Amino acid sequence: MPPTDLHDEASPSSGSRKPLAVWLAGGIRLNDYLSMAERVAGEVADPLGRNPTLVICELEPCITIGRAGSRADVRLSDEDLRARRLAIRFTGRGGGAVPHGPGQVVAAIFARLEDLGLAEHDVGGFLERFQQGLAAAIAAVRCGSGELVPGGRGVVGRSGILAAVGLAFRRGMACHGAVLNVCPPLDLFQRVDTIPSRVQPVSLGAPSTMGSIEADVQRRVRLQDVRTALVQGLADAFAFPRTHVNAGFPIRFQSPPSQPEVISRVG
Repeated sequence: MPPTDLHDEASPSSGSRKPLAVWLAGGIRLNDYLSMAERVAGEVADPLGRNPTLVICELEPCITIGRAGSRADVRLSDEDLRARRLAIRFTGRGGGAVPHGPGQVVAAIFARLEDLGLAEHDVGGFLERFQQGLAAAIAAVRCGSGELVPGGRGVVGRSGILAAVGLAFRRGMACHGAVLNVCPPLDLFQRVDTIPSRVQPVSLGAPSTMGSIEADVQRRVRLQDVRTALVQGLADAFAFPRTHVNAGFPIRFQSPPSQPEVISRVG
């Protein structure tokens, strides 16, 4: 069944900017996510192609490592990883090592910077707005402890990093996005240094591992509320005049079941 257009919000000052296409999806395998990201990025890169696209989804249990991370940031042996049935994947995004699994929300954005009202190479402006959108989403679920990490690396709270940013920029395009921990078990996250000391400012004193919104507020927080807050926060941060919300993924795909190796590289 194709995705359904659930919402179309317009404003009188919409001008000529493209609307934001939002896809509220479910769980996805990492291989499928990476295939989707490559295809959607290519279609969005065409000025006459797909509109700026935001995908809200959940990744299968695994650990991804971006360009700022290393295997040493995962304080688990290969035997521990096998026992937990976790694969490590080195990817082409920015950021460090990030565990994935239930209780976490992924916000992946694919957009030409010019379609966001920014200059083609204004990466700093993008990171500032993107982090502001994440912080607004966290505040919207009555978690007021979020602080921005310098360098566009995420948002931290009392329990640790609440939102970890992992973006890629190429030819005036922004790809991938951030993960936001809502209510996952934190045992695994406490053994992975997502923002290790070698890349964060010494004066910051920020935690290196991820916490969660629920750990900060000490009450239950619904994933659906966070998904909604992410859409609103990011749409507002980039001042989109219109937002089209759809159910499902932006492409159709099918991959056979597979058992990944403990460590592999992609992108």
